[in-house]
Amino acid sequence: MQLQQLRYFLAVADTCHFTRAAEAVRVAQPSLSQQVRALERELGAELFHRTRGKIALTDAGEALLPLARRIVADAESARVAVQETVQLRRGRVRLGAPPSLCTSLVPDVLRVFRDRYPGVALVVREGGSRDLVRLLGEGELDLALVITPPRGERPPEPGVTGLLHEELVLVSADRPARSARRTVRVTELRGRPLVMFREGYDLREATLAACREAGFEPEFAVEGGEMDAVLGFVRAGLGPAVVPGMVAARSGLEVTPFAGPGLGRTIALAHGPELPPTRAAEALHATLLEHLRDAARAGELPPGTRLLL
Repeated sequence: MQLQQLRYFLAVADTCHFTRAAEAVRVAQPSLSQQVRALERELGAELFHRTRGKIALTDAGEALLPLARRIVADAESARVAVQETVQLRRGRVRLGAPPSLCTSLVPDVLRVFRDRYPGVALVVREGGSRDLVRLLGEGELDLALVITPPRGERPPEPGVTGLLHEELVLVSADRPARSARRTVRVTELRGRPLVMFREGYDLREATLAACREAGFEPEFAVEGGEMDAVLGFVRAGLGPAVVPGMVAARSGLEVTPFAGPGLGRTIALAHGPELPPTRAAEALHATLLEHLRDAARAGELPPGTRLLL
């Protein structure tokens, strides 16, 4: 049973005339008649009473009529849905990102994307880089912003493209005197209790690694929070915290860069290893790259942040 045969059947049923039906669907009348006959042979029943000057549905034709209308309507709905998805008038894209990027980079990118493609649904999943890579592999995400492994470790399984290198800085609620130094060394964090992220958080691992490399184990004033909680604890005066430069620029807190070589992290875009990206995912990818390049040209990236594109 072919979709075209059902369309021809409906045309004859609606016009009660083979010639007029052929005109309606813009096909030669003999061709239409042959296709209707082929449909009848496949179904094993005549669909029309054919008498001189009169065409009427048989009982079999009456039974097929509502089903044929539904099948043709569903096929048309499918065609429209696919075309709208291809043209990005509808669809969905699932983005994963660490909380630190969900409070800095991601909102600006999604605002631009939403303005361009208002019919595409956006789903954002927060999590650590390892969890996001796992979700990519399981097909739960289309794209993920991740922090690449330090010290040359092999990147995770999905394809990873480096986007930018971002400096980490120290934020605090203290307003230093004008004569105070404008940078801080990692060694100066010794004996200074920090506000620390929860275990498994990328920034926690980076801070601990830097302190241990400097020869000491850091102390914690409070630990266990995510980005919003950590910034709140710092504002409350519980202690300083090491955060990304893009987050610090929006925090309203006192920002002190680390003296060279400083602390930093590389942000990358990862995609699943098997299926090709959807049109919506490709559009989000392009929007992200465009946003970063525009921000770099306009000098809107925080000091120490540089593109890798």
